[in-house]
Amino acid sequence: MKTAACAIFAIMTALPAAAQTDSFALRPYGLITYQAFSAKTTFEATFGQSGEPFWGAGAQLILPKHIYVDVSASRFKKTGERATFTDFGVFGTGVSQTITITPFEIAGGYRFQLKGYPGIVPFAGAGVGWYSFTQKSDFSLAGEDVDSTHVGGLLVGGVEFQVHRWIRLSGDVQYTHIPGIIGVETNAFSTAANEHDLGGVAARFKFIVGR
Repeated sequence: MKTAACAIFAIMTALPAAAQTDSFALRPYGLITYQAFSAKTTFEATFGQSGEPFWGAGAQLILPKHIYVDVSASRFKKTGERATFTDFGVFGTGVSQTITITPFEIAGGYRFQLKGYPGIVPFAGAGVGWYSFTQKSDFSLAGEDVDSTHVGGLLVGGVEFQVHRWIRLSGDVQYTHIPGIIGVETNAFSTAANEHDLGGVAARFKFIVGR
């Protein structure tokens, strides 16, 4: 989180002179995400559902020729139940388990201009992320808890709406692919369920401040 905060601060303070022109804009935002995880069995077994919310913040740098760069950090943390996967089904163990996921993502793309609708801006982009994943259980044995960080890729597309001169709302759909961060530990639930991707499809909403 410290690295993500430093990167966001750097973008928001970069190019101070250029940011005052019509060609550039620096815009902070608050972020709410609801992600449907690719590792559906793992999350349903732990929390009773395969989708979970993230909360975060970020900043955008709007460049000439309709190009944008976006940096964000978010976090998910929840305690559920440790489960076991067998040939007869999935069974809870009654042991509490806490999962924390902290994405730090950088994306870039293109903002489309709709003729006659300057307050509505579709956009599409791609990027890369660093994803911290921790999994801690009560009464866990050596090697059963997980604390790992992995690189993943993302694709995003959505629409931004201007509701005030300095306020915009944005909604988008983001797909992330984060292989090799789960399902690699011996005797882990995700390994038994043959699930290895921490990514998924997320609906994201931003409250943007700036022009």
